[in-house]
Amino acid sequence: MSTLWLQNPSAIHLGAETPSDAAAGGIVVDSDSGTITELVASGGTPTTPPQQTFDASAHVVTPGLVNTHHHFYQTLTRAWPPVASSKLFDWLVRLYPVWARLDAEAMQLATTVAMAELLETGCTTTADHHYLFPDGGDVSIDVQVEVARELGMRAVLTRGSMSVGEDDGGLPPQHTVQDPEVILADSERLVRTYHEPGEGARIQIALAPCSPFSVSTTLMADSAALAEELDVRLHTHLAETLDEEDYCLEHFGMRTVDYLESVGWLTDRTWLAHGIHFDDGEIARLGAAGTAVAHCPSSNMRLASGIARAVELQDAGAPVGIGVDGSASNDSSNMIREVRQALYVQRLRYGAETVTTGRALDWATRGSAAALGRTDIGSLQVGGQVDLALFRPEGLAFSGSHDPLTALLLCGAERADRVMVAGQWRVIDSHVVGLDTEALVAQHSEVAHRLVAG
Repeated sequence: MSTLWLQNPSAIHLGAETPSDAAAGGIVVDSDSGTITELVASGGTPTTPPQQTFDASAHVVTPGLVNTHHHFYQTLTRAWPPVASSKLFDWLVRLYPVWARLDAEAMQLATTVAMAELLETGCTTTADHHYLFPDGGDVSIDVQVEVARELGMRAVLTRGSMSVGEDDGGLPPQHTVQDPEVILADSERLVRTYHEPGEGARIQIALAPCSPFSVSTTLMADSAALAEELDVRLHTHLAETLDEEDYCLEHFGMRTVDYLESVGWLTDRTWLAHGIHFDDGEIARLGAAGTAVAHCPSSNMRLASGIARAVELQDAGAPVGIGVDGSASNDSSNMIREVRQALYVQRLRYGAETVTTGRALDWATRGSAAALGRTDIGSLQVGGQVDLALFRPEGLAFSGSHDPLTALLLCGAERADRVMVAGQWRVIDSHVVGLDTEALVAQHSEVAHRLVAG
């Protein structure tokens, strides 16, 4: 057994239910099993001498951040001028034809860039929602699995889908949609090939029809049935904009949560991206069902979609996590920055006293883990997985700050110094271990410009 004592951190966030002083002396991890073996109290030493010691006195330690919603492929269309000032529906219509030119090379580079940026900003587990499968793109999720394994990051990769194109009243161009039979068959293939159930899982698969305006009600219901049969989770966009609400009323004769229930999705197997436009009764129903919401503050502000009612959702019983969303609506995959965004935008709605820095961190850790159906990540506890981030609050931005943990968000940390996943260092000195970042950026940028040029 190889044990490591992360000794005497300047501050540590274990999770909402565990006081930080329980591990003021650090934590002991077993790098072979990838689990935490001991929390060390202030001034204490491990009960069994560790084989290695890491001086964490200059670091703030947090559980690895968990990203609940992303579109990796969109790193190729960041800050594209034609959509820089568009709302969601117009933004989508302009970008769909560009994204339809994705191929395996573009997918591999885009996924690597997104995951590397997430890792370097303290994220250890990420979900991705991939729903575009143009000709030759049927291996997109397989490519993502390869990248996740290479970088050593945990991933919940969702087999997204679009089945209703413009010809049938949907938003996507017809050449970007697939037949339901193809979608369901590939969904089952991916689950049976890659999905790892239970604690310690590295790769998981979920089913993720894209949205009410791009998927048929039949496919939504069939996906729910298949997810139950295979015991995997469900994900979709819902209640992101008022345009979407109008679409549901016009095409289905019901509001978004009624639609969700009508297709068998109002369950604790489901987590929803955005979840902005819910009324009081819908929030109560989501909470009673245990349906989770991925709050995506930067994207919601970028597209002017609105502010999610995160506190009310959480108080009602709906798990709330944080998502950076795609890099064409956020233009970044910076997870620690997203936590700060959530803190501030939710304070606009609920006030500073209600939305503390600890609450925001919990949304990005334990809350996000719960949204993905995980209890073994998202907190630092004996027997739990060793997924953690070490931040150094130093330099001009932090000079004069008094509490390192609070300063992490209020002073605006941008990158982690070190990141550990399953007991292994994946980021050292703010860089992904073994990754040639300069070469990656050059290749990714070349493909990005080629993609938008057509």
